[in-house]
Amino acid sequence: MKKILVATEKPFSKIAVDQIREIVEAAGFKMELLEKYTSESQLLDAVADVDAMIVRSDIVNKNVLEAAKNLKIVVRAGAGYDNLDLDGCTAHNVVAMNTPGQNSNAVAELVFGMMIFGIRKQFNGATGAELRGKSIGIHAYGNVGYYVGKIAHGFGMKVYAYDPYVSADRMKSHGVEPLPSVEDLYRTCEFISLHIPATENTKKSINKALLSLMPKGAVLVNTARKEVINEEELVELMAERNDFIYLSDIIPSNADVFKEKFPGRYFFTPKKMGAQTEEANVNAGVAAARQIVSYLNLGDETFRVNR
Repeated sequence: MKKILVATEKPFSKIAVDQIREIVEAAGFKMELLEKYTSESQLLDAVADVDAMIVRSDIVNKNVLEAAKNLKIVVRAGAGYDNLDLDGCTAHNVVAMNTPGQNSNAVAELVFGMMIFGIRKQFNGATGAELRGKSIGIHAYGNVGYYVGKIAHGFGMKVYAYDPYVSADRMKSHGVEPLPSVEDLYRTCEFISLHIPATENTKKSINKALLSLMPKGAVLVNTARKEVINEEELVELMAERNDFIYLSDIIPSNADVFKEKFPGRYFFTPKKMGAQTEEANVNAGVAAARQIVSYLNLGDETFRVNR
């Protein structure tokens, strides 16, 4: 009997675990559960004889892959997959997948929760601002970007986007105005919502030169990855512009500098919260289980991210 391990240092909800188990067992497989583990050695012991894994932000590295002798597939329950060693998976003949789109609405709603908190002066009693009539720029118009645009329209915002991989016609069909360059996006919009992945081309690409283009009262919201921010240059910019607000779902490496220099002009969630809703929790876990069953039974590689 094939074994599927759900290995989550940050556990799924009980509802999600129950639904994952139902899918796995209906396919004739056995589900094993490792939650809230505190050391890599516990994970290495758990993967020894499993055929498949579902993880969240858990690290699947060389050690894990070498310990998992029977592993055929690992699915990251979520969109980002930089916690998976893709080259290592390929070398060990392991298919790596993600579950794109399952957390998208949860992340998009967090964007607006943080935006309102930021422009209302973190509810400290001072006079704040409103979203209606403002311009928001969506940097990377994927699944999350689509939901950000839908919600922004509900707030009465003007919605722009830049994504060289998405057609202008698709954006326009959603009521989103495509802009021809990333510089145009930042020059046009008071609010920027970041959704770019952390790649060799994007790391530290959100720099002082780009952010300096933003209009007065600028707000940068990062629910992507901290690596895409040039944190040193962001500090320089905020020191020069007391109108600039930075809101992030990822604590930067220099968080102490923000605390010392920019009180009231930043907010960082204490732990990445983008996908931390019960709905997203269930959606991503169930999708991961279905993808594993489909791969093991049918060889379906639809969401494969390594080659």
